[in-house]
Amino acid sequence: MLAGDLSFTLRDLEDQARARVEAPAWAYLQGGAAEERTLRWNRLAFERRTLRPRVLHDVGHVETASRILERPVAAPFFVSPTAQHGLFHPEAEEGVARACASRGLLAVYSTLSTRSLESIAQAAPNARRWFQLYVHRDPEVTRALIRRAQETGYEALVVTVDAPVLGMRDREDSSGFRMDPRAPLGNLPGYEGGPEPLTQARHFALRTDPGLTWERVRELCRGTPLPVILKGILTEEDARRASETGVRGIVVSNHGGRQLDGAPPTLRALPAVLRGAGDRLEVYLDGGVRRGSDIAVALASGARAVGVGRPVVWALSVGGQAGVERYFGLLQEDLRITLALLGCQSIQELGPWALGEEFP
Repeated sequence: MLAGDLSFTLRDLEDQARARVEAPAWAYLQGGAAEERTLRWNRLAFERRTLRPRVLHDVGHVETASRILERPVAAPFFVSPTAQHGLFHPEAEEGVARACASRGLLAVYSTLSTRSLESIAQAAPNARRWFQLYVHRDPEVTRALIRRAQETGYEALVVTVDAPVLGMRDREDSSGFRMDPRAPLGNLPGYEGGPEPLTQARHFALRTDPGLTWERVRELCRGTPLPVILKGILTEEDARRASETGVRGIVVSNHGGRQLDGAPPTLRALPAVLRGAGDRLEVYLDGGVRRGSDIAVALASGARAVGVGRPVVWALSVGGQAGVERYFGLLQEDLRITLALLGCQSIQELGPWALGEEFP
């Protein structure tokens, strides 16, 4: 997986990454659940949405800056948590952290990261970072992860709630992918399965807790000073319940189409989630975001910010930290151009007015 010449565009980044990643790891990264309907729908929802450009507005200066949990970011997108970056480039999550620091962006790092949460923090001490938490069967493992995140400057806990069990990953299973000892779990040493590497499904069955409930989320919120974000909310009723538990935000997410095949695309689920959340929570979205125009659609639809997952890993595989920095720059510039062509000088001007009709 050698670095490329970094001449990629947003359109050809995926193809460049595919040429550099081993087939089983590629199947793991790209695959969805079962027939991969939700995986396809995430992207299709954005492709069907149109925008309404306004002309003759002064767009000599266009600003992409925004705020997430009351703190500034250079643009309203963040790195969604994805596991085991070390499968894709030796710099792993540390390269992503340094790229975020250089671009003024937020990243969410996975419990299943290759690098430990401490080494990620040390790689980019001034970068904004949140920690994605899988609640484990062993409560001491969960408590230790939370304590470590608190002690190393993570600003929030992002609790994944849509994976009590793992979805049926047919593409991944057909490839023979296993949790690779060459990319060990930095936060959970020894959890890869020893001499017989585990499948992801087996890891979840052994380690993560399928008994997580709303009451336990309340207890978690009371037990940490960090703001808690719930990732994996797709319905109005769950958003309403989330607003009553003490969490600060929710991510409208279907796990990148990797859990329940047939779950709605996140862009379609967003309006109902916003109704349930009211004005009590910040609402973010991930799943299928590829262009600046996708970001504009999501924000005009009511999201505070969006997460990008697979494309960050593509960029990492092509060029390590430098590849991720280039990707961030391209995405931010694509967003800036989209805003200008909509007649907006800033993110704050976006609203429902910018959304056109949807193709059938």
